[in-house]
Amino acid sequence: MATTSRLAAPDEVYEALIEAHRGLDAAQSHALNARLVLLLANHVGSATVLREALQVARDVAAPTETAR
Repeated sequence: MATTSRLAAPDEVYEALIEAHRGLDAAQSHALNARLVLLLANHVGSATVLREALQVARDVAAPTETAR
């Protein structure tokens, strides 16, 4: 799984994400994120890759004692 940036223009992607959330309340923003995750998961199409990505994202959000 690629964990280094593969985006040609990461700042543009970041700006697009920010713009997509502009004007949304917290619930709408969370719903947008959920829909985006599901769309990207469908695009990836591999449950194995998605589980690995979920674990990596989870480890960054809440590192285990051994990872600290």
